[in-house]
Amino acid sequence: MSDGGRPALPHALADGLAHPEIARLAAALAARPGRPARIHPDDRPPRHAAVALVLRLREDGTPELLFVKRAEYEGDPWSGHVAFPGGRAEPDDATPWDTAARETWEETGLELRRDGLLLGTLDDLYPRNPALPAIVVRPHVALAAPGPLVLSDELAAAFWVPIRRFGEPGFATTSTVQARGHALTVPSFVHDGHTIWGMTHRIVEQLLERWPPAPRTGPDGE
Repeated sequence: MSDGGRPALPHALADGLAHPEIARLAAALAARPGRPARIHPDDRPPRHAAVALVLRLREDGTPELLFVKRAEYEGDPWSGHVAFPGGRAEPDDATPWDTAARETWEETGLELRRDGLLLGTLDDLYPRNPALPAIVVRPHVALAAPGPLVLSDELAAAFWVPIRRFGEPGFATTSTVQARGHALTVPSFVHDGHTIWGMTHRIVEQLLERWPPAPRTGPDGE
């Protein structure tokens, strides 16, 4: 047990939380929690969903972020898209975090409530598009201990992207994608042939806005 009678964090999570980048991110998320969506009275009553931005540390200490690619299903507006683990809230979910953690476990085999730690939330996303279901999505940022993924039939693939890649020249680009039978040119990130765009791209941008830069060192800073 840790001080105060609380269970001690597993070593992998304690080490991860002590990582300078993760510690600064956790502080930034605590200082500015995610904002709830504003629902207009005339809007269709939305359903609620939650996703998990799962971070882990590689053996060399590099933070990386988990993405999944959804399987192809007819009638699913996000069929085949790159996304974060997550889904719609169920009646037994006490909180949006419970939704995100449950869906992550069902889709990837990662049990965030046991082997993870919630760092904070990002702003809700509420796509007001008549072609999409009325839904509010709450993004949760979590740190996970290393472990294998066991993908459900809902997913075609899963992959990890080092956070530093998002700052590399040319990684932020534009792509032409097919959406509802139309070709769209959209802001994107492309990693090993996977195109990250749309709502997932907007969530990544939120995370990068919260990700504090490394402190300056050298003659001008210490």
